[in-house]
Amino acid sequence: MAKSQKKKVKRNVLQAIAYIKATFNNTQVTITDTKGDTLCWASAGTCGFKGSRKSTPFAGQCAGQQAAEKAAKFGVKEVEVRVKGPGSGRESAITAIASVGLKVKSIEDCTPIPHNGCRPPKKRRV
Repeated sequence: MAKSQKKKVKRNVLQAIAYIKATFNNTQVTITDTKGDTLCWASAGTCGFKGSRKSTPFAGQCAGQQAAEKAAKFGVKEVEVRVKGPGSGRESAITAIASVGLKVKSIEDCTPIPHNGCRPPKKRRV
């Protein structure tokens, strides 16, 4: 009747990839290994910010710091940073990752740009 539970093995990863998605309303930081399996993540919302304060650079800094500290527990030493989106938490999240002690190898902008794809929404009338 007793279930045999598997012991969760803590992975030891030296190199990782940090994905920063900075939207106008939030900043999300996901740290994966080189294969793409998620190690940890954090966002401005999980750091305790609500509403319009989630879109601030300080909230992005807190999200980057929290994700980097979690990743350091996995043994991560170097990260490649990939940034997506136009939000204000882009640069502050990168500096927060570097300030924790992770070595930033490269920074790449992966913001999707349409090559005359979908038709844009109609102009806002305020």
